[in-house]
Amino acid sequence: MAEDFGGAGNGAGADAGQGAADAMRDAAERARAGFSDHVLDPARRAGEAMRASGQKAADNGATIGLKIIEQAEQNSRQAFEAMREAAQAKDLSEVMRIQGEYLREQGQRAMNQAREMGELIMQFGRDAVSPVQSGDDKAG
Repeated sequence: MAEDFGGAGNGAGADAGQGAADAMRDAAERARAGFSDHVLDPARRAGEAMRASGQKAADNGATIGLKIIEQAEQNSRQAFEAMREAAQAKDLSEVMRIQGEYLREQGQRAMNQAREMGELIMQFGRDAVSPVQSGDDKAG
């Protein structure tokens, strides 16, 4: 009888233990899935968006550098052109006129170049933020 009781007790205890283990495993799996859905996936998307933004920023920095070089070349060409004209001037009044025109044109050119660079930087800023905002939209 002791054997029957012990055997029955062990069988019921084993079934209850197995059920508890299965319940714990299921709970752990649900917790892991929830953690992945609510923490890991959004963090991964945010990391990918930040990488994309960083790459765009690097590309845009190179574009800005090239634009600055182009503007410097344009300014240098204009300065040399004005110097050539001044060197060929007949008198001082013609030199003063050439210099005045150059300064006026250079001032206008500088304003246009500053505006162009500002617009370029603003566009790059919008482009760099868009992957991060897209990542936020997916997370929400």
